[in-house]
Amino acid sequence: MLGAALVQLHGCAAVAVGAVATGASMATDRRTTGVYVSDQEIELRAMTKLDEDFKQDTVHVSVTSYNQQLLLTGQVPDEATRNRLTKVMGGVPEVRKVFNETAVSGVASLTSEGNDAAITTQVKSRMLQDDRVPVTKIKVVTETSVVYLMGLVTQAEGKAAADVASTTGGATKVVKLFEYIN
Repeated sequence: MLGAALVQLHGCAAVAVGAVATGASMATDRRTTGVYVSDQEIELRAMTKLDEDFKQDTVHVSVTSYNQQLLLTGQVPDEATRNRLTKVMGGVPEVRKVFNETAVSGVASLTSEGNDAAITTQVKSRMLQDDRVPVTKIKVVTETSVVYLMGLVTQAEGKAAADVASTTGGATKVVKLFEYIN
Protein backbone atom coordinates (compact mmCIF):
# COMPACT_ATOMS: atom_id res chain seq x y z
CA MET A 1 0.00 0.00 0.00
CA LEU A 2 2.82 2.39 0.88
CA GLY A 3 4.55 1.47 -2.38
CA ALA A 4 1.44 2.32 -4.39
CA ALA A 5 1.12 5.65 -2.58
CA LEU A 6 4.76 6.47 -3.33
CA VAL A 7 4.29 5.62 -7.02
CA GLN A 8 1.22 7.87 -7.14
CA LEU A 9 3.10 10.69 -5.41
CA HIS A 10 5.99 10.27 -7.83
CA GLY A 11 3.50 10.56 -10.71
CA CYS A 12 2.06 13.73 -9.18
CA ALA A 13 5.54 15.18 -8.86
CA ALA A 14 6.22 14.45 -12.52
CA VAL A 15 2.98 16.16 -13.51
CA ALA A 16 3.79 19.14 -11.30
CA VAL A 17 7.31 19.45 -12.74
CA GLY A 18 5.89 19.18 -16.26
CA ALA A 19 3.35 21.89 -15.52
CA VAL A 20 6.03 24.17 -14.09
CA ALA A 21 8.26 23.59 -17.15
CA THR A 22 5.36 24.33 -19.51
CA GLY A 23 4.47 27.43 -17.50
CA ALA A 24 8.07 28.67 -17.61
CA SER A 25 8.22 28.02 -21.33
CA MET A 26 4.99 29.94 -21.92
CA ALA A 27 6.21 32.81 -19.73
CA THR A 28 9.21 33.44 -22.00
CA ASP A 29 7.31 32.88 -25.25
CA ARG A 30 6.07 35.75 -27.43
CA ARG A 31 2.98 33.80 -28.37
CA THR A 32 -0.10 34.22 -26.20
CA THR A 33 -0.95 31.34 -23.89
CA GLY A 34 -3.92 30.52 -26.12
CA VAL A 35 -1.77 30.34 -29.26
CA TYR A 36 0.89 28.30 -27.42
CA VAL A 37 -1.75 25.73 -26.45
CA SER A 38 -3.31 25.93 -29.92
CA ASP A 39 0.06 25.04 -31.49
CA GLN A 40 0.22 21.89 -29.38
CA GLU A 41 -3.33 20.98 -30.39
CA ILE A 42 -2.55 21.65 -34.06
CA GLU A 43 0.39 19.25 -33.93
CA LEU A 44 -1.77 16.53 -32.36
CA ARG A 45 -4.56 17.04 -34.89
CA ALA A 46 -2.11 17.07 -37.79
CA MET A 47 -0.48 13.83 -36.64
CA THR A 48 -3.91 12.24 -36.33
CA LYS A 49 -4.78 13.37 -39.89
CA LEU A 50 -1.50 11.90 -41.13
CA ASP A 51 -2.35 8.55 -39.59
CA GLU A 52 -5.90 8.62 -40.96
CA ASP A 53 -5.26 9.91 -44.48
CA PHE A 54 -1.82 8.62 -45.46
CA LYS A 55 -0.16 5.22 -45.43
CA GLN A 56 2.69 5.41 -42.96
CA ASP A 57 4.83 3.08 -45.06
CA THR A 58 4.74 5.57 -47.97
CA VAL A 59 5.09 8.91 -46.17
CA HIS A 60 7.52 9.93 -43.47
CA VAL A 61 6.33 13.36 -42.34
CA SER A 62 6.97 15.41 -39.22
CA VAL A 63 4.72 18.30 -38.19
CA THR A 64 5.74 21.42 -36.28
CA SER A 65 3.36 24.24 -35.42
CA TYR A 66 4.48 27.71 -34.36
CA ASN A 67 2.04 30.60 -34.09
CA GLN A 68 -0.55 28.52 -35.93
CA GLN A 69 1.73 28.04 -38.93
CA LEU A 70 2.37 24.39 -39.74
CA LEU A 71 5.74 23.17 -41.02
CA LEU A 72 5.77 19.79 -42.76
CA THR A 73 9.13 18.10 -43.23
CA GLY A 74 10.07 14.62 -44.35
CA GLN A 75 9.59 12.49 -47.42
CA VAL A 76 6.66 11.58 -49.65
CA PRO A 77 6.57 9.18 -52.63
CA ASP A 78 5.31 11.59 -55.32
CA GLU A 79 4.16 15.12 -56.11
CA ALA A 80 0.48 14.14 -55.98
CA THR A 81 0.89 12.97 -52.38
CA ARG A 82 2.82 16.14 -51.55
CA ASN A 83 0.00 18.32 -52.96
CA ARG A 84 -2.67 16.28 -51.16
CA LEU A 85 -0.69 16.62 -47.92
CA THR A 86 -0.75 20.42 -48.20
CA LYS A 87 -4.49 20.41 -48.78
CA VAL A 88 -5.28 17.99 -45.94
CA MET A 89 -3.05 19.81 -43.44
CA GLY A 90 -4.50 23.17 -44.45
CA GLY A 91 -7.85 21.82 -43.27
CA VAL A 92 -6.63 21.22 -39.72
CA PRO A 93 -8.55 23.61 -37.43
CA GLU A 94 -6.71 26.83 -36.49
CA VAL A 95 -3.89 26.40 -39.05
CA ARG A 96 -3.24 29.79 -40.67
CA LYS A 97 -0.58 28.68 -43.13
CA VAL A 98 1.12 25.46 -44.25
CA PHE A 99 4.79 25.32 -45.19
CA ASN A 100 5.15 22.03 -47.04
CA GLU A 101 8.89 21.39 -47.10
CA THR A 102 8.56 17.66 -47.74
CA ALA A 103 10.73 16.11 -50.42
CA VAL A 104 9.66 13.63 -53.07
CA SER A 105 12.10 10.84 -52.22
CA GLY A 106 12.62 7.66 -50.29
CA VAL A 107 12.55 7.71 -46.50
CA ALA A 108 15.63 9.22 -44.85
CA SER A 109 17.98 6.76 -43.17
CA LEU A 110 18.41 6.45 -39.43
CA THR A 111 21.91 7.86 -39.91
CA SER A 112 20.43 10.94 -41.57
CA GLU A 113 17.90 11.35 -38.76
CA GLY A 114 20.66 11.08 -36.15
CA ASN A 115 22.70 13.66 -38.06
CA ASP A 116 19.68 15.99 -38.13
CA ALA A 117 19.23 15.67 -34.37
CA ALA A 118 22.90 16.49 -33.85
CA ILE A 119 22.67 19.56 -36.11
CA THR A 120 19.58 20.81 -34.25
CA THR A 121 21.39 20.38 -30.93
CA GLN A 122 24.45 22.23 -32.23
CA VAL A 123 22.37 25.09 -33.60
CA LYS A 124 20.48 25.51 -30.31
CA SER A 125 23.70 25.30 -28.29
CA ARG A 126 25.36 27.93 -30.44
CA MET A 127 22.28 30.16 -30.21
CA LEU A 128 22.42 29.92 -26.42
CA GLN A 129 25.94 31.34 -26.55
CA ASP A 130 24.99 34.27 -28.79
CA ASP A 131 23.44 37.25 -26.98
CA ARG A 132 21.81 38.47 -30.21
CA VAL A 133 19.60 35.38 -30.46
CA PRO A 134 16.52 34.89 -28.22
CA VAL A 135 16.81 31.11 -28.34
CA THR A 136 13.67 30.55 -26.23
CA LYS A 137 11.63 32.30 -28.91
CA ILE A 138 12.91 30.28 -31.87
CA LYS A 139 11.94 26.79 -32.94
CA VAL A 140 14.70 24.85 -34.75
CA VAL A 141 13.86 21.86 -36.96
CA THR A 142 16.39 20.00 -39.11
CA GLU A 143 15.53 17.63 -41.96
CA THR A 144 18.18 16.10 -44.22
CA SER A 145 20.70 18.72 -43.04
CA VAL A 146 18.39 21.64 -43.87
CA VAL A 147 17.69 23.83 -40.83
CA TYR A 148 14.25 25.44 -40.55
CA LEU A 149 13.80 28.38 -38.17
CA MET A 150 10.40 29.49 -36.89
CA GLY A 151 9.47 32.17 -34.36
CA LEU A 152 8.26 35.65 -33.62
CA VAL A 153 11.42 37.73 -33.89
CA THR A 154 12.75 41.12 -34.86
CA GLN A 155 14.62 41.44 -38.16
CA ALA A 156 17.94 41.63 -36.27
CA GLU A 157 17.13 38.54 -34.17
CA GLY A 158 16.12 36.58 -37.27
CA LYS A 159 19.30 37.54 -39.11
CA ALA A 160 21.46 36.61 -36.11
CA ALA A 161 19.70 33.25 -35.72
CA ALA A 162 20.11 32.49 -39.43
CA ASP A 163 23.79 33.47 -39.27
CA VAL A 164 24.36 31.09 -36.36
CA ALA A 165 22.48 28.25 -38.08
CA SER A 166 24.21 28.74 -41.44
CA THR A 167 27.67 28.55 -39.86
CA THR A 168 26.89 25.39 -37.90
CA GLY A 169 28.77 22.33 -39.11
CA GLY A 170 26.62 19.94 -41.12
CA ALA A 171 23.90 22.47 -41.98
CA THR A 172 23.62 22.67 -45.77
CA LYS A 173 20.84 25.25 -45.97
CA VAL A 174 18.81 27.49 -43.66
CA VAL A 175 15.15 28.27 -44.30
CA LYS A 176 13.72 31.21 -42.35
CA LEU A 177 10.00 30.89 -41.66
CA PHE A 178 9.93 33.73 -39.14
CA GLU A 179 7.15 36.18 -38.48
CA TYR A 180 8.70 39.56 -37.82
CA ILE A 181 7.70 41.90 -35.02
CA ASN A 182 8.68 45.53 -34.49
